[in-house]
Amino acid sequence: MSHSLDIARNVLALEIKGLETLKSSLGSDFAAAVDLIHKAKGRVVVTGMGKSGHVARKIAATFSSTGTPALFVHPAEASHGDLGMISKDDVVLALSKSGETAELGDLLAYTARFSIPVVAITSVAGSALSKSSQIDLILPDIEEACGETFAPTTSTTMMMALGDALAVALLRARGFSASDFQGFHPGGKLGAALRKARDLMHGPEKLPLAGLDAPMTEVVAIISAGGFGCAGIVDDKGLLKGIITDGDIRRHFTNGAQSKTAAEVMTKNPRTAYPETLAGDILAYMSKNKITALFVIENEKPVGLVHVHDCLSIGVV
Repeated sequence: MSHSLDIARNVLALEIKGLETLKSSLGSDFAAAVDLIHKAKGRVVVTGMGKSGHVARKIAATFSSTGTPALFVHPAEASHGDLGMISKDDVVLALSKSGETAELGDLLAYTARFSIPVVAITSVAGSALSKSSQIDLILPDIEEACGETFAPTTSTTMMMALGDALAVALLRARGFSASDFQGFHPGGKLGAALRKARDLMHGPEKLPLAGLDAPMTEVVAIISAGGFGCAGIVDDKGLLKGIITDGDIRRHFTNGAQSKTAAEVMTKNPRTAYPETLAGDILAYMSKNKITALFVIENEKPVGLVHVHDCLSIGVV
């Protein structure tokens, strides 16, 4: 057990060393790569062979989901027709530790023929890939974590991290927002958390609302019919002025609540959300304040209501 833990810690230490060294080595070439990709009219074509290819697929997926259109092209398949997937407006991001991957040859010749810019991620400056690229992102010379076989470990971790750094830098350059991100992630917990109040709120026709002068007997009936455990209290202009919950009724029960008006019992300036508020933020706010429902307002008028069950039912956590 302890021997295995020592091995694992050594692997992680080597990969951390690689990432720390990579961080320190970043310079103007990285900024130039971000600028080149940002200005491209087409997509980022990410390519690589073997383990570098697996990393390239992930980088392409990360780019695509964060606002930078991208696709993965297998270098061997490129030689058998898939070169047609690469257009003159694209940028190629090619990964190869040695920079001498034979399968990249035809693809790099194609980019040279049509003046398609290439950004290289490689460990060897002056390699064939390096010479074929306009921008080199050179990985630090850090030993692989698997010393017995020199299988790509530290190097692929650095490639993956460098791809993430490019994606996030491009995301920020494009002003890509959580709202944009949700558009690409409609499914799963992440997509649920990034949905907005307007996507899950109950609309105006279902809102439990009462006037300031409404007797509490009427408010209780509205709460019971609504099924949300609360009622919003509005003035004669339709502006939300307060809220009355089941708990408020219980607290006021011994103080003659039956003979009071809504204005006398309501909690003023209730907590609210807006149509663009993210579902994840709504659930977090409800949990923090120990409440189960929020009215959604526009121009201080209630236009919807979100109940905690609405968030949970779509998978927000």
